Amino acid sequence: MPTKVGSGKFTYMVVENWGKLPEGWKFTQVAGVAIDSQNKVYVFNRGLHPIIIFDLDGNFINSWGEGIFKTPHGIFIDPDDNIYLVDTGDHTVRKFTKDGKLLMTLGTKDQPKNSEPFNKPTGVALAKSGEIFVSDGYGNRRVHKFSPDGKLMLSWGEEGDGIGQFALPHGVFLDKQDRVYVADRENHRIQIFTKDGEFIKQWTDFREHKPCTLFIDKEDIIYVPELNQRMSILNMNGEVLARWGKDDPSHEPGFFFAPHTACTDFKGDLYVGEVLEGQRIQKFMKL
Repeated sequence: MPTKVGSGKFTYMVVENWGKLPEGWKFTQVAGVAIDSQNKVYVFNRGLHPIIIFDLDGNFINSWGEGIFKTPHGIFIDPDDNIYLVDTGDHTVRKFTKDGKLLMTLGTKDQPKNSEPFNKPTGVALAKSGEIFVSDGYGNRRVHKFSPDGKLMLSWGEEGDGIGQFALPHGVFLDKQDRVYVADRENHRIQIFTKDGEFIKQWTDFREHKPCTLFIDKEDIIYVPELNQRMSILNMNGEVLARWGKDDPSHEPGFFFAPHTACTDFKGDLYVGEVLEGQRIQKFMKL
């Protein structure tokens, strides 16, 4: 019997062995996943083929990015299907066309900068206006706001566990009201801000599970992959709608070793990528 996970309206069946790779290829730490307007799934991983593109059924379409990235980390696709990719290893955020043509680079390749963009950035997301928000996670513990053409407009945050401080801002996403959600992983919380960096509220119901990032769908449902083997689904009030995982790392279908990234398609099916020894992407079909 196929594995079922989740609960209530968020019950899923695991689609085993989703993502049919060409012979000899393998997933290596799936750090990011996103879906464009044509329902193509972009898998950003740390292997020889950094961007691998599939259809919703998991059929291989194309790949690109070979030889470009040091440590793939975050991904975001804008309404025009431009792809924003965060490279923790070389301290940049790059904007590409869907076919892999470079359009813009934020940060200076291989030059980490203290407090300024960037020192091991982690995530990227866009406001409706096109403003770009980047979580500058491992080195600077800050969030940066850029104009659509890449000019730095604002930065906020510092190391700590207080309001507006970060232990590790590991992912960022904006809702329909352009509120900025930051997954403060090592503080085990999500902090929510205005576009101008003003603190609104925080959600702390993650204990030691380490929320890596978040994805908000068109129905305002929030999906949070947590590094310590758990997936959480929340509403806009931060209330848990569904949650599953095991206490110990698991390669069992439907459970997790180290979930790092998540998104949904237009049908509500869920895709979760794993790092560390997870080394895979899983698809969960909504029932």
